[in-house]
Amino acid sequence: MFIFPQKESTAPTTCPDPPSTQDVGSGSGAGECSRKPDQKLYGVGDPIAMFSSGSSYLSSRGSIVKWFWDSAEEGYRTYHMDEYDEDKNPSGIVNLGTSENKLCFDLLSSRLSQSDMLRVEPSLLQYPDWRGHFFLREEVARFLSFYCKSPAPLKPENVVILNGGASVFSALATVLCEVGEAFLIPTPYYGAITQHVYLYGSVRLVYVYLDSEVTGLDTRPFQLTVEKLEVALQGAHSEGVKVKGLVLINPQNPLGDIYSPGELQEYLGFAKRHKLHVIVDEVYMLSVFEESAAYHSVLSLDRLPDPQRTHVMWATSKDFGMSGLRFGTLYTENKDVATAVASLCRYHGLSGLVQYQMAQLLRDHDWINQVYLPENHARLKAAHAYVSEELRALGIPFVSRGAGFFIWADLRKYLSKGTFEEEMLLWRRFLDNKVLLSSGKAFECKEPGWFRFVFSDKAHRLRLGMQRVRQVLEGKSQGAEDPSSSHNQEPSSQHGPGAGPGGHRLRDRTQAAVARAQRHDPVIERGAKQEAAVAEVSAAPNGRARAEKRWAAGSGLLGPLPLESAGRAGYPRAEERVQTRALRETTRCLLPSGPLMNAEVQRKSNPDCDG
Repeated sequence: MFIFPQKESTAPTTCPDPPSTQDVGSGSGAGECSRKPDQKLYGVGDPIAMFSSGSSYLSSRGSIVKWFWDSAEEGYRTYHMDEYDEDKNPSGIVNLGTSENKLCFDLLSSRLSQSDMLRVEPSLLQYPDWRGHFFLREEVARFLSFYCKSPAPLKPENVVILNGGASVFSALATVLCEVGEAFLIPTPYYGAITQHVYLYGSVRLVYVYLDSEVTGLDTRPFQLTVEKLEVALQGAHSEGVKVKGLVLINPQNPLGDIYSPGELQEYLGFAKRHKLHVIVDEVYMLSVFEESAAYHSVLSLDRLPDPQRTHVMWATSKDFGMSGLRFGTLYTENKDVATAVASLCRYHGLSGLVQYQMAQLLRDHDWINQVYLPENHARLKAAHAYVSEELRALGIPFVSRGAGFFIWADLRKYLSKGTFEEEMLLWRRFLDNKVLLSSGKAFECKEPGWFRFVFSDKAHRLRLGMQRVRQVLEGKSQGAEDPSSSHNQEPSSQHGPGAGPGGHRLRDRTQAAVARAQRHDPVIERGAKQEAAVAEVSAAPNGRARAEKRWAAGSGLLGPLPLESAGRAGYPRAEERVQTRALRETTRCLLPSGPLMNAEVQRKSNPDCDG
């Protein structure tokens, strides 16, 4: 995601004394501060500041829309032209940058293929109520009432159905704001919202900059406070920018933060005092996989401070791994807002057949509660544990709260000067080495060097992706360790083996790399085969014990399967922090990743398209 220049307000800088980040598993800090952090307080986004010229075939508006496409999604387009496939394109790009859940296709395909999902009748093939078929809005109201734990049943007439969360954002921005007005949004944030609110509505964002510094026992990295909201609001007003609303993402993307009921009340109270609309994006509300992470929907609050200006959105893209199906919903008690958004649904609606399928899925609470959610959470937890341990092994601090599909990792020690130019270079080195990540600038993080790692993917792709990450951080190109890289484009000389960012040289480990290269392809192939084999055997009588034997025989591991489900086979055992040492031994068996990172490595980074 390309991020645009903006006006900024700054304060005197000081080097933080306490740790700036935390590793949730071990509580490790970020290390010494080698330079003063940038204390920007807010920024007023100018989405077209760098737009220069348009096309003679397009209107000025059309030229800007095209420019967004040309400049915003380089990494995502590159990935789709060279997508990794274990059989067809093993040297392709592994995507750890796009926030999608790829762990539960087996569960979803089975449920969506059942006979109750297949129905065709005249009303499903005709123009619907633009708000969505009433039968679907009824099911959405029941679904949200149950899973959001609302104190009173939610009403179908307050539900509007659109084709995805992006459309909800776009429609709300268009109907709530005049051209040039703005929403407050805490940063780092899901960067695609910049396009969602600007392309149709020409609405801007005012960034409420959060930082990684921990100032006390009761604070956490990147913590949002009402004081920070007040500073950003007043700063925007001082620059002549009218703010009409506040955007909250809960659970937060990319931090994974979960706002407490008290925090939600404080933010909503701030908005009411200033007569601001609040858009609450709860698209990850069912993707909280840590039992200790208590999630509370804004719809669970006993009393909303300003219900007429509180608008809640949810979609199946994340929680149900259906980002390609395009289903999103808005819940608002404001009849004018609901009607205005519904009017735009003629451009953002769903087919009747898809609406019927969604109603069938959302009403099946038995399947959701007994099959899908427990298994999805367990698989997310296992994948999260694996990537967390890989980052710990590399000595990389990170922020992770047990929600969402991502880990917010601190790679600042790889940036010798701590600039966004270096961040861009590191991001490009990852992409050259066939792994796609999203970096901090894509989320308007004010501190260069943060990256988002998406972990909601199959074990063999995660292992390969993390191996390629390690190669970059150790200063080795993919060609040194990946036999299939002979088909790849050669990375530039500045990124070759032995050359570290910032001019630092790494120790030569060529012989070890060659030895590991011979093991790489069999390991990845074995991971995919193991998952299929374990799933098959576990389904049979006494299948658990037989599956464990097959797992051990196939992977070279000793002991039981990592988790209780066959669907999670392939991840090293990492459920408990006390097992860290055993897990790292397991990781060495599965991932020919070499020694821990060289302390001489300095850093680099940059942005990309988000999920």
